[in-house]
Amino acid sequence: MLVVLVVLVSCPALAQETIFNVPSGDILDKGKVYGEFDFAYLWSASAGSYTPRVVAGIGHQIEVGINVNGIASPGPSQTTPTPTIKWKAYSGKNGWNVLFGNDVFIPVQNRSYNLGNYFYAELTKTLHSQTRLTFGAFDFTSHVVANGNKAGGQFGIEQPINKKLTVAADWFTGHQSNGYFTPGAVIKLTSKATAYAAYEIGNTGASQGNRLLLLELGWNFN
Repeated sequence: MLVVLVVLVSCPALAQETIFNVPSGDILDKGKVYGEFDFAYLWSASAGSYTPRVVAGIGHQIEVGINVNGIASPGPSQTTPTPTIKWKAYSGKNGWNVLFGNDVFIPVQNRSYNLGNYFYAELTKTLHSQTRLTFGAFDFTSHVVANGNKAGGQFGIEQPINKKLTVAADWFTGHQSNGYFTPGAVIKLTSKATAYAAYEIGNTGASQGNRLLLLELGWNFN
């Protein structure tokens, strides 16, 4: 049970526009600001984690953000402010996009490491059906998601059903605290509000209870 709680606290939410956990191919326009509150609940431990985040477009196909990882109840929190940047380096009329991003983890409470980093590169492809596919690779420095440095793949699929509903899934590979397959739905509630609901299934330990309910509420401020 203790191991599961540690995984819940240390699993980082990424402070940028995401599918659920994997960064999406979207970039906010210059001056646009987006806020989100994420809640993940682990039934086997009756425990939850909470992650507020805010993202802003700064132009030139770049967005920056910050979130606060590691807030959990019950149990000790490992509060970790995390500034991020995401850059769409290529946007083609053929539906292909190339993105790069970086997150810096700065633990300030109950620290198990002093500073961490997550770097990724990914491709997205939008098909004629409006299905969007994401293929990427990541590298986490030591102690962010595992005891040592961790590299692997990150993938996603998004399929709009209508203007208000999109079904989607994403996946981080590997045996690490961010290693989940996450299917779910994205619901456009209003022109400003978006709800996300998903079920996270651990790459390891799923039969022992490593499964999470993920709920997110996003808000476009302008």
